[in-house]
Amino acid sequence: RPKETRRMRCVMTVLPAADGSATFEAGNTKVLAAAYGPREAPLRSDALHDRCVVKVEFSQAAFSSDQRRRRGKGDRRSLELGRVITRALETCIMTELMPRSQIDINVVVLQSDGGVRAAAMNACVLALADAGVPLRDTMASCSAGYLDGTCILDINHLEESGGGPEIHVASLVNLDKIVLVQSDHKCAIDVFEPTHALALEGCKVVALVMREAMLRRTKDLAATRAAEML
Repeated sequence: RPKETRRMRCVMTVLPAADGSATFEAGNTKVLAAAYGPREAPLRSDALHDRCVVKVEFSQAAFSSDQRRRRGKGDRRSLELGRVITRALETCIMTELMPRSQIDINVVVLQSDGGVRAAAMNACVLALADAGVPLRDTMASCSAGYLDGTCILDINHLEESGGGPEIHVASLVNLDKIVLVQSDHKCAIDVFEPTHALALEGCKVVALVMREAMLRRTKDLAATRAAEML
């Protein structure tokens, strides 16, 4: 169904050694994110006196897709996606509350079947929430494409390969604020507007799934602490 998202699944606290961690799945795409911090910046030259520094390291596991080419941390596309995710997260995180500190986020694509950019951003937000980092709102990300005269929400790899325009959107849903809009292809305005609107509606669906995961994690923590007090 072109105007429905794929099946989504979120799991928080998957890496006990990290301050916060989460996996986000959309269809056959699966991304793992681990957050460390906020903590004192290792290099004094990196610290900012008025806000927190956010650093994202994006990589794609060699086994994540059927492509033989390995995409590691130094790959050009991985570096660009890391910068895109960093800029979006800097808008979402209340960085002004944590001056002279640093947050490091490691993102690894475990399975790739389209919508990797959106899944990576969503996994990062869940990992930050798991680490207790103050956020302005739940930032949700979703993509949409245009193929054979039809707008398609949450496109997979096969649909991405169709060569049509793709619109990637990230938004602070409750604040009704768009954080990121990217298009991988040129497209006419009459194609862009409905595709962008569909991606924005997809963000609202994704945000609901992410909030449910956060509520489950909160309830689990409350139950654990209650058991410890007995």
